[in-house]
Amino acid sequence: MLHTDRPIFVLGATRSGTTLLQLMLHAHPRIAIPPENRFVLPTYDQRLRFGDLTDPAARRRLGRFIVATKGHRFRGLGLDADATIAAIEAGPPTVGSALGTVLRDYARRFDSPRWGDKRPAYYAAIPALLRLFPDAQIVHLVRDPRDTVGSLKAMPWSRQDIHHAVARWAQVMAYVDSAATDHPGVVLELTYERLCADPEGELKRLCAGLGEDYDPAMAAPQEIAPAVVPERRTWHANTRTAPTTEHTGRWRERLERWEVQLCEAALAKQMTARGYELSDAGRPPARVLARYVRVRAAREAAHRRWLLADAVRRWREPNPVAAQLTEGPAAVDAPD
Repeated sequence: MLHTDRPIFVLGATRSGTTLLQLMLHAHPRIAIPPENRFVLPTYDQRLRFGDLTDPAARRRLGRFIVATKGHRFRGLGLDADATIAAIEAGPPTVGSALGTVLRDYARRFDSPRWGDKRPAYYAAIPALLRLFPDAQIVHLVRDPRDTVGSLKAMPWSRQDIHHAVARWAQVMAYVDSAATDHPGVVLELTYERLCADPEGELKRLCAGLGEDYDPAMAAPQEIAPAVVPERRTWHANTRTAPTTEHTGRWRERLERWEVQLCEAALAKQMTARGYELSDAGRPPARVLARYVRVRAAREAAHRRWLLADAVRRWREPNPVAAQLTEGPAAVDAPD
């Protein structure tokens, strides 16, 4: 069969189950997806500060930024910082190549030819991801927004209110749909509910889209969770148990009536398009809907500002950004 080394990026609304999906993919013998590192988009945004990457000194600065910047979580990858900087310096002179070098070297720890990353926030920067990694495949995991909002309410790190959570889900669907239209065949979508109810069936469908053979280890992510998900992240405790449907539909006990009303009023079209049934909760209070409209508008304005700033940065780029690390399809053990 034809195998590929195309990068894989997992995204979705916050609390959609992307960590579960990351583990499932990581369990595949040909794929390695690291824990969230948070250095891909900051490096892309800061790319002008490193100068002309045809200069080895510039690539060294870029490498140090990736491995040593506070908040980048490089240490969680288990890679040697000096060796990584040296590999970036010796590699192709593009930001995508530098980032891909780190992710590729993480995958090599597991003898996996395919690498990538997982971060829910990638939904807002899919065009940037595809500039960095033009041959990437995007995997979007969808979950009932009422369950994502209900789960988010219980998270100790959550700082934004329900209006932002609802607006974020709407943005994810809109941006992913736009990317799927602009880049046919690049975006693969699956749902959390089907993934938990029929892991094998849903993962076989995903593997077919990725051009990989299904491996049964993917349906038992709890087997590798202790080695991949830090124990301190208690909000990922469910990854240490087998996939289950018991977390589906818990919004009925977690959300207040007005919260259900807001989800369904704001997201009705997107929910029904993806097969989620609406309840008979009714309309939300006018003040609740008005605040949502303001929050959604503010979030869209912030996104437009980022797009404008990125357009200016693109105009000033001294180098191409695309990674030069992958080879595309390659014949591997092709049967007669």
